[in-house]
Amino acid sequence: MRSPWLNKLSIIFGPRPRVSWSRVSWLLLCFVSVLALIAVFGSSSSNSFDSVTSTPGPEIYSNYRRLKEQAAVDYFDLKTLSLGASRQRELGLCGKERENYVPCYNVTANLLSGFKDGEEFDRHCEVSSQGKWCLVRPPKDYKIPLHWPAGRDVIWSGNVKITKDQFLASGSMTKRMMLLEENQIAFHSEDGLIFNGVKDYSRQIAEMMGLGSDSEFFQAGVHTVLDIGCGFGSFGAHLVSLKLMALCIAAYEATGSQVQLALERGLPAMIGHFISKQLPYPSLSFDMVHCAQCGIVWDKKEGMFLIEVDRLLKPGGYFVLTSPTSKPHGSATNMKKRNMLTPLEQFTEKICWSLIAQQDETFIWQKTADAHCYSSRKQKDVPLCKEGHDAPYYQALMPCISGTSIKRWIPIQNRSSSSHLSSAELEVHGVSPEDFFEDLQVWKLALKNYWSLLTPLIFSDHPKRPGDEDPLPPFNMVRNVMDMNAHYGGLNAAFLEEKKSAWVMNVVPIRARNTLPLILERGFPGVLHDWCEPFPTYPRTYDMLHANGLLSHLTSEKCGLMDLFVEMDRILRPEGWVVLSDKLGAIELARAHATQVRWDARVIDLQNGGDQRLLVCQKPFVKK
Repeated sequence: MRSPWLNKLSIIFGPRPRVSWSRVSWLLLCFVSVLALIAVFGSSSSNSFDSVTSTPGPEIYSNYRRLKEQAAVDYFDLKTLSLGASRQRELGLCGKERENYVPCYNVTANLLSGFKDGEEFDRHCEVSSQGKWCLVRPPKDYKIPLHWPAGRDVIWSGNVKITKDQFLASGSMTKRMMLLEENQIAFHSEDGLIFNGVKDYSRQIAEMMGLGSDSEFFQAGVHTVLDIGCGFGSFGAHLVSLKLMALCIAAYEATGSQVQLALERGLPAMIGHFISKQLPYPSLSFDMVHCAQCGIVWDKKEGMFLIEVDRLLKPGGYFVLTSPTSKPHGSATNMKKRNMLTPLEQFTEKICWSLIAQQDETFIWQKTADAHCYSSRKQKDVPLCKEGHDAPYYQALMPCISGTSIKRWIPIQNRSSSSHLSSAELEVHGVSPEDFFEDLQVWKLALKNYWSLLTPLIFSDHPKRPGDEDPLPPFNMVRNVMDMNAHYGGLNAAFLEEKKSAWVMNVVPIRARNTLPLILERGFPGVLHDWCEPFPTYPRTYDMLHANGLLSHLTSEKCGLMDLFVEMDRILRPEGWVVLSDKLGAIELARAHATQVRWDARVIDLQNGGDQRLLVCQKPFVKK
C-alpha cells in the first residue's frame, strides 16, 4: 500500500518519477525536498500564507482559512517526519467512577493526612494523588446543553449527578424549585426561594435597602454579588437578568451539587466554602455578599467567617442573611433558634457594620464606608491587619480586619453608575488609560477573528456526535468562557461589546500581575488561581477555554503542560473549544499535547511572519 506521506509529497511536488530513477535517488530527492519545504515555511520573508492581513478591518479569515490551516498542519507534520519523531499515544479514558471527578476534594485522604474539625471537607491539593493520566468521560446519558437562555431554565438530568430518588427525597423548597420531567430538569424562578418567588424576594431586599425596586441595585452601587450556598442558581439567574454579576460559591458535593447545577444552567459558579481558608479573591472585591439558608454558622470560630465577609466586601457594601429560623412555639429548641442572631448583632458592631433592616427572616447589614471607624471603636477585640501583598490564595483565615489603608477603599455609593471606568478609577489600580483602551481595542479585533474561525462550526451540526437523539439546532454554542490568563478582562469586555450571550470566568494566575481587583471593579466574575493545580469546578462545565501567553508563562514553573491539558479536558464540555495564543515553540508543544488528549487541533499564523501563533482545538464527543 502506498504511504500517505508519499501521497502528500506527490501532491506537493508532482507525480513520482518513472522507474528509470533509482530508489536511492528518489528517496534522496524526497528528503531534500522536505528540508527545502521546511525552510520555505520557516522563512518569514517568503511565506505567502503568513500575509493573512496587512491592514485592520477586513474579514481576516475570508478565503484564507482552510488554505492557511492546512499549510500550518503540513508544516508541523513534515517537520516531525524529518526529525524522525513518532506520534505520541492518545490518553485512555478514566473509569466510570470518575465521571464527576473533582481533584483536591478527597475526604478520606484528608482524614488520613490528619485534617479534622471540618477541614477534611476543604480543598487540599497537596494530598490529592492524580495517579495515571486519563480523560474523564461523560456519563452515558450526557447530551449537549440546550441553547442559552433556554438552557438557563431547562437542563438534561443525565448531565448532572442527581438521581430521581435524591430529587424525591429533597426538601419541599427544592421540589418547588425544580420539576423532573423524563430526562430534563426544569427550574421555575417564580417558585421555591423563601417567600413567594425570586422576584418578590429580590424586590424585598431592595426595599429594605431603601430602594424603589431591585432594578435600582446598579444605581445604588451594587454591581457584583457573591452568592454563598446559592441553591440551584435561581437568585443568581434573576440578578443576571438585572445585568448584575452574581458569582455563586458552594461547598463540594459528590451528588446534587449546587455548583454543578448552576454551571449546567450557564450561570457563574465555582466550588468555595467558609471552613478554614480565605476565598481566592482580593480584599474589597464585592458590593454584596448574600446568604439564603447557606448552612453556615456565622458566629463560629470567634467570628472568623464574618471577618472574611468583611474582607471581601467593599466599603459601604451589604451583607444579606436570610435564616430559616422558625417562630417560637414555646419549645427550648425553637427559642434557641430565635436567639441565634444575637451574637451576630454583637459581633457586627465590633467590625463597624450597621444592621440597617430586618424583615421576617431576612437581615441586612451595611459595612462602614468610613475607614476611620475602625480606629475609633470602643471595642477593639478584632485588630487591624498589617497590610501587605493582597493576593490571597487559600491562605488561612485571618482574625484581623484588612483593606482599610489601601487605595481601593472607595465607598460603592461614590462611584459612577456607568459600567465604564474613569481615568481616576484606572489610576487607582495602577493602569494608564491609554494602555487600558489599547487592550480593549486589541481584544475587540481578536474576538472577531476568533468568531470568524469558530462560527462555521459552532452553528452547524458536528459529525462526531454519536447517536441520533440531538437537541434542536443550533447544535453548538458558547454560553460561558474561561479566560485562563485574563490580564485586564479585555476578552470579557469584547464579548459584551459584541453583545454575545456568554459570560467569562476571568482567571488571574497567582504569579502574574494581580489585576483581579480591576476585573472585579469592571463588574466581571474572576478568581485567582495557580495553574499548577486543578481548578475548583466539576467536569464539563465550560464551553470554551482561552489563554493568551499562559503556556510560555507556565514553562518557567515546576509543573508539566500535560497536567494542564488533562485538567483543561476535564472541565471542557464535549464539543467545546480551546483557543490558545502564544509563541511558536509553545504552540508547537501544545499541539502535541492536544493530540494526546484527542482534540482536533489547527495551528493558525496571525502575524506577517511573526513568532505568534494561534492553536484552535475542539474536544470531540467521545463515548465508550
